[in-house]
Amino acid sequence: MKKIILLFSALMFTVGIHAQIETPQPSPFQKIEQKVGLTDVTLEYSRPSMKGRTIFGGLVPYDAIWRTGANANTKITFSDDVEIGGETLKAGSYAIYTKPGASNWDVYFYTDTNNWGTPENWDDSKVAAKVSAQAYPMPMNIETFTMSFDELKNDSVMLGMLWEKTYVGVPIKFNTDKTVTSSIQRVMNGPSANDYYSAAVYYLEAGKDINQAKTWIDKSIEMNKDPKFWQLRQKSLIYAKAGDKKGAIEAAKKSLEMAKAAGNNDYVALNQKSLKEWGAM
Repeated sequence: MKKIILLFSALMFTVGIHAQIETPQPSPFQKIEQKVGLTDVTLEYSRPSMKGRTIFGGLVPYDAIWRTGANANTKITFSDDVEIGGETLKAGSYAIYTKPGASNWDVYFYTDTNNWGTPENWDDSKVAAKVSAQAYPMPMNIETFTMSFDELKNDSVMLGMLWEKTYVGVPIKFNTDKTVTSSIQRVMNGPSANDYYSAAVYYLEAGKDINQAKTWIDKSIEMNKDPKFWQLRQKSLIYAKAGDKKGAIEAAKKSLEMAKAAGNNDYVALNQKSLKEWGAM
């Protein structure tokens, strides 16, 4: 009995060591996901509160780099390229730092997102974009630091920052029109050579209508001014399966010559094997 009690006590002591008390974070984390046109935007930041303190010019000094929130650096992620302050930001993630002023803020989009707060050593080469934004006074206090996506349009959004009696907005431009126009033109112009090629190869490999595959591979090769040896290889296989041995041999011979010129021994061997099977070597 004594052994059982000792074992139970040891187990409870071990549980006590590993147990952790969970309490609310003083600056809660927030994650916002927003679709702007065709681009996915994700914003991640922590939200400190005023709690009776003077914020700008007090807790957050003027003319000094601020983490723009609390805890780890605020991070924004774009699924496509965007434009901020006349600079193109490639798709990816950026830390947002600010330098608040009484009437204007400098807002920085920083390529290094793995910092707790501000970087220990600031590196100007990591500033992907910098923009100066006006600080607008508000008639009431915003108790908790808030970031938002305002004035949402197909090709733009205002990244808002609100705290105390201050609002700052940073315009972000998106390439929605360019993307949509390109898509419209592509669809209206009909399938591309690559579309026909991909469809033909899929039909061949999936055992679907081989005559349809033959039609598509012909259109692909016709549209492509400079067909590659691997494309002609697929043409030869499609023709062979469709029962057109003459066309298959012709395509395989062209593929073989081009593969030799490119120094691709794998395709040389594949074509030679097929030509032997088809009685051409």
